[in-house]
Amino acid sequence: MIDPRMTQLADVLINYSTEVKPGEKILIEAIDVPPEITCVLVEAARKAGADPLVTIKCNRVLRSLLINSSEEQLKLIAEVEAARMKQVQAYIGLRGTLNVSELSDVPEDKMKAYQSIWWRPVHGQIRVRETRWVVLRYPSEPMAQQAKMSTAAFEDFYFNVCTMDYHKMGVAMQPLRKRMHAADQVKLVGPGTKLSFSTKGIPAIACDGKLNIPDGEVFTAPVRDSVNGVIQFNTPTIYQGVPHENIRLEFENGKITGATSNNTTHLSTVLDADEGARYVGEFALGVNPYITRPMLDILFDEKIAGSFHFTPGAAYEDEADNGNRSQIHWDMVCLQTEEAGGGEIWFDGELIRKDGLFVPDDLKPLNPENLK
Repeated sequence: MIDPRMTQLADVLINYSTEVKPGEKILIEAIDVPPEITCVLVEAARKAGADPLVTIKCNRVLRSLLINSSEEQLKLIAEVEAARMKQVQAYIGLRGTLNVSELSDVPEDKMKAYQSIWWRPVHGQIRVRETRWVVLRYPSEPMAQQAKMSTAAFEDFYFNVCTMDYHKMGVAMQPLRKRMHAADQVKLVGPGTKLSFSTKGIPAIACDGKLNIPDGEVFTAPVRDSVNGVIQFNTPTIYQGVPHENIRLEFENGKITGATSNNTTHLSTVLDADEGARYVGEFALGVNPYITRPMLDILFDEKIAGSFHFTPGAAYEDEADNGNRSQIHWDMVCLQTEEAGGGEIWFDGELIRKDGLFVPDDLKPLNPENLK
Protein backbone atom coordinates (compact mmCIF):
# COMPACT_ATOMS: atom_id res chain seq x y z
CA MET A 1 0.00 0.00 0.00
CA ILE A 2 1.07 3.58 -0.68
CA ASP A 3 1.94 5.56 2.44
CA PRO A 4 -0.64 8.40 2.57
CA ARG A 5 2.17 10.76 3.52
CA MET A 6 3.63 10.19 0.03
CA THR A 7 0.38 11.40 -1.48
CA GLN A 8 0.42 14.49 0.73
CA LEU A 9 4.01 15.24 -0.23
CA ALA A 10 3.26 14.78 -3.93
CA ASP A 11 0.37 17.23 -3.60
CA VAL A 12 2.74 19.84 -2.11
CA LEU A 13 5.32 19.32 -4.86
CA ILE A 14 2.92 19.30 -7.81
CA ASN A 15 0.30 21.82 -6.75
CA TYR A 16 2.26 24.22 -4.51
CA SER A 17 5.99 24.04 -5.24
CA THR A 18 5.88 23.74 -9.03
CA GLU A 19 2.25 24.86 -9.54
CA VAL A 20 1.83 22.54 -12.50
CA LYS A 21 -0.89 23.56 -14.97
CA PRO A 22 -2.93 21.51 -17.47
CA GLY A 23 -1.06 20.84 -20.68
CA GLU A 24 2.39 21.49 -19.22
CA LYS A 25 5.35 19.10 -19.24
CA ILE A 26 7.14 18.21 -16.01
CA LEU A 27 10.40 16.30 -15.66
CA ILE A 28 10.67 14.07 -12.59
CA GLU A 29 14.28 13.06 -11.91
CA ALA A 30 14.41 10.26 -9.33
CA ILE A 31 17.81 9.37 -7.93
CA ASP A 32 18.15 6.43 -5.53
CA VAL A 33 14.52 6.63 -4.35
CA PRO A 34 11.78 3.99 -4.03
CA PRO A 35 9.66 3.59 -7.16
CA GLU A 36 6.49 4.16 -5.13
CA ILE A 37 7.11 7.88 -4.60
CA THR A 38 7.93 8.33 -8.29
CA CYS A 39 4.67 6.60 -9.24
CA VAL A 40 2.71 8.83 -6.86
CA LEU A 41 4.30 11.92 -8.41
CA VAL A 42 3.43 10.68 -11.91
CA GLU A 43 -0.18 10.15 -10.84
CA ALA A 44 -0.38 13.58 -9.18
CA ALA A 45 1.03 15.26 -12.28
CA ARG A 46 -1.51 13.57 -14.53
CA LYS A 47 -4.29 14.47 -12.09
CA ALA A 48 -3.19 18.10 -12.49
CA GLY A 49 -3.43 17.72 -16.26
CA ALA A 50 0.31 17.69 -16.93
CA ASP A 51 2.46 15.28 -18.94
CA PRO A 52 5.22 13.79 -16.76
CA LEU A 53 8.62 12.70 -18.07
CA VAL A 54 10.67 10.47 -15.76
CA THR A 55 14.38 9.73 -15.44
CA ILE A 56 15.58 7.09 -12.96
CA LYS A 57 19.19 7.57 -11.85
CA CYS A 58 21.62 6.00 -9.40
CA ASN A 59 24.67 7.65 -7.81
CA ARG A 60 26.68 4.40 -8.01
CA VAL A 61 26.15 4.47 -11.76
CA LEU A 62 26.95 8.20 -11.88
CA ARG A 63 30.22 7.55 -10.05
CA SER A 64 31.23 4.92 -12.61
CA LEU A 65 30.14 7.20 -15.43
CA LEU A 66 32.23 10.12 -14.15
CA ILE A 67 35.35 8.14 -13.31
CA ASN A 68 35.36 6.67 -16.81
CA SER A 69 34.16 9.80 -18.59
CA SER A 70 35.60 11.64 -21.56
CA GLU A 71 34.95 15.25 -22.49
CA GLU A 72 33.13 14.18 -25.65
CA GLN A 73 30.90 11.82 -23.68
CA LEU A 74 29.95 14.52 -21.14
CA LYS A 75 29.18 16.96 -23.93
CA LEU A 76 26.84 14.45 -25.58
CA ILE A 77 25.03 13.69 -22.30
CA ALA A 78 24.66 17.43 -21.65
CA GLU A 79 23.34 18.02 -25.15
CA VAL A 80 20.70 15.30 -24.79
CA GLU A 81 19.60 16.38 -21.31
CA ALA A 82 19.57 20.07 -22.30
CA ALA A 83 17.28 19.34 -25.25
CA ARG A 84 14.81 17.63 -22.93
CA MET A 85 15.04 20.28 -20.19
CA LYS A 86 14.18 22.99 -22.72
CA GLN A 87 10.88 21.24 -23.47
CA VAL A 88 9.52 21.10 -19.91
CA GLN A 89 7.96 23.87 -17.85
CA ALA A 90 8.55 22.26 -14.43
CA TYR A 91 11.10 19.99 -12.75
CA ILE A 92 11.17 17.89 -9.60
CA GLY A 93 14.52 16.49 -8.48
CA LEU A 94 14.03 13.76 -5.88
CA ARG A 95 17.23 12.37 -4.39
CA GLY A 96 17.71 9.49 -1.99
CA THR A 97 20.80 8.97 0.16
CA LEU A 98 22.23 5.47 0.01
CA ASN A 99 25.81 6.64 0.57
CA VAL A 100 26.61 10.31 1.13
CA SER A 101 30.22 9.65 0.13
CA GLU A 102 29.43 7.86 -3.14
CA LEU A 103 31.19 10.50 -5.26
CA SER A 104 34.05 11.18 -2.84
CA ASP A 105 36.68 9.31 -4.87
CA VAL A 106 35.79 10.80 -8.24
CA PRO A 107 39.03 12.52 -9.36
CA GLU A 108 38.99 16.31 -9.06
CA ASP A 109 39.47 16.89 -12.78
CA LYS A 110 36.55 14.58 -13.58
CA MET A 111 34.30 16.35 -11.06
CA LYS A 112 35.21 19.75 -12.48
CA ALA A 113 34.46 18.54 -15.99
CA TYR A 114 31.08 17.17 -14.85
CA GLN A 115 30.15 20.46 -13.21
CA SER A 116 31.27 22.69 -16.07
CA ILE A 117 30.24 20.57 -19.07
CA TRP A 118 27.12 18.78 -17.85
CA TRP A 119 25.64 20.14 -14.62
CA ARG A 120 25.92 23.90 -15.12
CA PRO A 121 24.64 24.03 -18.73
CA VAL A 122 21.67 21.75 -18.02
CA HIS A 123 20.74 22.73 -14.48
CA GLY A 124 22.44 26.05 -13.77
CA GLN A 125 21.56 27.63 -17.09
CA ILE A 126 18.31 25.95 -18.23
CA ARG A 127 16.54 24.30 -15.31
CA VAL A 128 17.14 27.08 -12.76
CA ARG A 129 16.40 29.91 -15.17
CA GLU A 130 13.68 28.53 -17.39
CA THR A 131 11.54 26.12 -15.33
CA ARG A 132 9.56 26.12 -12.12
CA TRP A 133 11.62 23.67 -10.10
CA VAL A 134 11.94 22.07 -6.71
CA VAL A 135 14.57 19.68 -5.36
CA LEU A 136 14.43 17.52 -2.26
CA ARG A 137 15.93 14.54 -0.50
CA TYR A 138 13.86 11.46 0.23
CA PRO A 139 14.09 9.63 3.58
CA SER A 140 16.28 6.56 3.84
CA GLU A 141 17.98 4.49 6.50
CA PRO A 142 21.37 6.15 5.86
CA MET A 143 19.75 9.58 6.32
CA ALA A 144 18.22 8.40 9.60
CA GLN A 145 21.62 7.11 10.68
CA GLN A 146 23.26 10.45 9.80
CA ALA A 147 20.60 12.22 11.86
CA LYS A 148 21.16 9.74 14.73
CA MET A 149 17.48 8.79 14.69
CA SER A 150 15.54 5.57 14.22
CA THR A 151 14.17 5.05 10.72
CA ALA A 152 10.55 5.44 11.87
CA ALA A 153 11.29 8.59 13.89
CA PHE A 154 13.21 10.10 11.00
CA GLU A 155 10.36 9.42 8.57
CA ASP A 156 7.93 11.18 10.93
CA PHE A 157 10.33 14.12 11.19
CA TYR A 158 10.82 14.21 7.42
CA PHE A 159 7.16 14.33 6.50
CA ASN A 160 6.40 16.92 9.21
CA VAL A 161 9.13 19.16 7.78
CA CYS A 162 8.28 18.65 4.12
CA THR A 163 4.51 19.07 4.36
CA MET A 164 4.36 22.00 6.81
CA ASP A 165 2.30 25.13 6.07
CA TYR A 166 4.73 26.84 3.68
CA HIS A 167 2.20 29.52 2.78
CA LYS A 168 2.09 30.64 6.43
CA MET A 169 5.88 30.68 6.51
CA GLY A 170 5.98 32.72 3.32
CA VAL A 171 3.77 35.44 4.82
CA ALA A 172 5.86 35.58 8.02
CA MET A 173 9.06 35.92 5.96
CA GLN A 174 8.12 39.16 4.24
CA PRO A 175 9.20 41.59 7.01
CA LEU A 176 12.61 39.87 7.19
CA ARG A 177 12.95 39.97 3.41
CA LYS A 178 12.20 43.71 3.43
CA ARG A 179 14.69 44.37 6.23
CA MET A 180 17.42 42.37 4.50
CA HIS A 181 16.74 44.14 1.22
CA ALA A 182 17.01 47.58 2.88
CA ALA A 183 20.09 46.77 4.99
CA ASP A 184 23.56 48.09 4.30
CA GLN A 185 25.90 47.00 7.10
CA VAL A 186 25.61 43.49 8.56
CA LYS A 187 27.51 42.25 11.59
CA LEU A 188 27.74 38.63 12.80
CA VAL A 189 29.00 37.91 16.31
CA GLY A 190 29.41 34.59 18.12
CA PRO A 191 31.96 32.15 19.53
CA GLY A 192 35.00 32.50 17.27
CA THR A 193 33.06 34.79 14.92
CA LYS A 194 33.36 38.51 14.35
CA LEU A 195 32.42 39.34 10.79
CA SER A 196 31.14 42.43 9.00
CA PHE A 197 30.03 43.09 5.43
CA SER A 198 27.62 45.12 3.31
CA THR A 199 24.56 43.88 1.42
CA LYS A 200 23.67 47.30 0.00
CA GLY A 201 21.78 47.17 -3.28
CA ILE A 202 21.51 43.37 -3.42
CA PRO A 203 17.99 41.87 -3.36
CA ALA A 204 16.77 39.57 -0.60
CA ILE A 205 14.79 36.45 -1.51
CA ALA A 206 12.32 34.56 0.70
CA CYS A 207 12.34 30.78 0.15
CA ASP A 208 9.03 29.25 1.19
CA GLY A 209 8.81 25.85 -0.49
CA LYS A 210 8.88 26.87 -4.13
CA LEU A 211 12.43 25.73 -4.95
CA ASN A 212 13.51 23.48 -2.11
CA ILE A 213 11.65 21.06 0.13
CA PRO A 214 12.25 21.35 2.99
CA ASP A 215 12.50 25.11 2.85
CA GLY A 216 12.79 28.03 5.20
CA GLU A 217 15.45 30.64 4.51
CA VAL A 218 15.77 34.25 3.44
CA PHE A 219 18.93 34.94 1.47
CA THR A 220 20.88 37.74 -0.10
CA ALA A 221 24.60 38.16 -0.87
CA PRO A 222 27.39 40.32 0.54
CA VAL A 223 28.91 43.01 -1.63
CA ARG A 224 31.77 40.98 -3.07
CA ASP A 225 34.72 42.91 -1.63
CA SER A 226 33.10 44.00 1.64
CA VAL A 227 33.60 40.95 3.88
CA ASN A 228 36.13 41.36 6.69
CA GLY A 229 36.81 39.40 9.85
CA VAL A 230 36.63 35.78 10.91
CA ILE A 231 33.88 33.17 11.07
CA GLN A 232 33.87 29.87 12.96
CA PHE A 233 31.31 27.30 11.76
CA ASN A 234 29.94 24.85 14.33
CA THR A 235 27.95 22.58 12.02
CA PRO A 236 29.47 19.57 10.24
CA THR A 237 29.18 19.61 6.47
CA ILE A 238 29.84 17.39 3.47
CA TYR A 239 31.04 18.73 0.12
CA GLN A 240 31.77 16.55 -2.91
CA GLY A 241 31.33 13.55 -0.62
CA VAL A 242 34.04 14.69 1.82
CA PRO A 243 33.04 15.50 5.45
CA HIS A 244 34.30 18.61 7.25
CA GLU A 245 34.03 19.89 10.80
CA ASN A 246 35.12 23.10 12.56
CA ILE A 247 35.63 25.14 9.39
CA ARG A 248 37.18 28.51 10.16
CA LEU A 249 37.50 31.22 7.51
CA GLU A 250 39.38 34.51 7.62
CA PHE A 251 38.40 37.33 5.25
CA GLU A 252 40.13 40.44 4.01
CA ASN A 253 38.28 42.73 1.59
CA GLY A 254 35.97 39.92 0.56
CA LYS A 255 38.60 37.24 -0.05
CA ILE A 256 39.18 34.15 2.07
CA THR A 257 42.79 34.58 3.14
CA GLY A 258 42.85 31.77 5.70
CA ALA A 259 40.90 28.52 5.90
CA THR A 260 41.15 25.53 8.23
CA SER A 261 39.03 22.50 9.14
CA ASN A 262 39.58 18.91 10.19
CA ASN A 263 40.42 18.37 6.50
CA THR A 264 42.26 21.54 5.56
CA THR A 265 43.85 19.95 2.51
CA HIS A 266 40.51 19.22 0.83
CA LEU A 267 39.07 22.54 1.98
CA SER A 268 41.97 24.37 0.31
CA THR A 269 41.54 22.32 -2.87
CA VAL A 270 37.89 23.36 -3.12
CA LEU A 271 38.64 27.01 -2.38
CA ASP A 272 41.37 27.02 -5.03
CA ALA A 273 39.00 25.68 -7.71
CA ASP A 274 38.84 29.15 -9.32
CA GLU A 275 39.09 32.81 -8.38
CA GLY A 276 35.47 33.11 -7.25
CA ALA A 277 35.73 30.16 -4.85
CA ARG A 278 37.48 32.36 -2.28
CA TYR A 279 34.70 34.96 -2.36
CA VAL A 280 31.19 34.63 -0.97
CA GLY A 281 28.04 34.35 -3.08
CA GLU A 282 25.29 34.01 -0.47
CA PHE A 283 24.28 34.99 3.06
CA ALA A 284 21.06 33.51 4.48
CA LEU A 285 19.08 33.06 7.68
CA GLY A 286 17.38 29.71 8.41
CA VAL A 287 13.89 29.68 9.95
CA ASN A 288 12.29 26.22 9.59
CA PRO A 289 10.82 25.42 13.04
CA TYR A 290 10.85 21.65 12.49
CA ILE A 291 14.59 21.50 11.77
CA THR A 292 16.44 22.04 15.01
CA ARG A 293 19.80 20.27 14.64
CA PRO A 294 22.23 19.34 11.86
CA MET A 295 22.00 16.01 10.07
CA LEU A 296 24.81 16.28 7.48
CA ASP A 297 22.41 17.09 4.65
CA ILE A 298 22.67 20.66 3.43
CA LEU A 299 19.10 20.85 2.14
CA PHE A 300 18.01 20.36 5.76
CA ASP A 301 20.88 21.93 7.67
CA GLU A 302 20.79 25.31 5.91
CA LYS A 303 17.14 25.72 7.01
CA ILE A 304 17.72 25.07 10.76
CA ALA A 305 15.78 27.59 12.84
CA GLY A 306 18.31 29.92 14.48
CA SER A 307 21.05 29.30 11.92
CA PHE A 308 22.71 31.30 9.18
CA HIS A 309 24.80 30.13 6.28
CA PHE A 310 27.64 31.85 4.48
CA THR A 311 28.56 30.48 1.07
CA PRO A 312 31.94 30.50 -0.66
CA GLY A 313 31.40 30.43 -4.40
CA ALA A 314 28.84 31.48 -6.97
CA ALA A 315 26.09 33.99 -6.36
CA TYR A 316 22.59 33.45 -7.72
CA GLU A 317 22.83 35.49 -10.91
CA ASP A 318 19.10 36.01 -11.46
CA GLU A 319 18.08 36.58 -7.85
CA ALA A 320 20.68 38.04 -5.48
CA ASP A 321 23.73 38.74 -7.61
CA ASN A 322 26.92 40.26 -6.25
CA GLY A 323 28.85 39.44 -9.42
CA ASN A 324 30.77 36.49 -8.01
CA ARG A 325 31.19 33.59 -10.41
CA SER A 326 32.53 30.15 -9.52
CA GLN A 327 32.01 26.48 -10.22
CA ILE A 328 31.45 25.88 -6.50
CA HIS A 329 28.65 26.91 -4.14
CA TRP A 330 29.22 25.58 -0.62
CA ASP A 331 26.62 26.50 2.00
CA MET A 332 28.47 26.47 5.33
CA VAL A 333 26.11 26.57 8.33
CA CYS A 334 26.52 28.18 11.73
CA LEU A 335 23.93 27.51 14.44
CA GLN A 336 23.37 30.42 16.86
CA THR A 337 20.84 28.98 19.30
CA GLU A 338 21.64 29.26 22.99
CA GLU A 339 22.33 25.51 23.15
CA ALA A 340 24.89 25.85 20.33
CA GLY A 341 26.73 28.73 22.00
CA GLY A 342 24.57 31.66 20.95
CA GLY A 343 25.34 34.62 18.76
CA GLU A 344 23.99 37.87 17.37
CA ILE A 345 23.05 39.31 13.97
CA TRP A 346 22.91 43.09 13.47
CA PHE A 347 21.55 45.10 10.54
CA ASP A 348 22.71 48.74 10.43
CA GLY A 349 23.30 48.81 14.19
CA GLU A 350 19.98 47.16 15.14
CA LEU A 351 19.95 43.78 16.86
CA ILE A 352 17.93 41.48 14.59
CA ARG A 353 18.47 38.06 16.13
CA LYS A 354 20.01 36.96 19.42
CA ASP A 355 20.74 33.35 20.34
CA GLY A 356 18.69 32.16 17.39
CA LEU A 357 15.52 34.17 18.17
CA PHE A 358 14.35 37.27 16.32
CA VAL A 359 14.14 40.40 18.47
CA PRO A 360 12.08 43.07 16.59
CA ASP A 361 8.31 42.67 16.94
CA ASP A 362 7.69 42.42 13.18
CA LEU A 363 10.09 39.43 12.97
CA LYS A 364 8.85 37.48 16.01
CA PRO A 365 6.27 35.55 13.89
CA LEU A 366 9.32 33.74 12.44
CA ASN A 367 10.39 32.36 15.80
CA PRO A 368 9.76 28.59 16.05
CA GLU A 369 6.89 28.70 18.56
CA ASN A 370 4.93 30.95 16.17
CA LEU A 371 5.47 28.97 12.96
CA LYS A 372 4.49 25.47 14.09
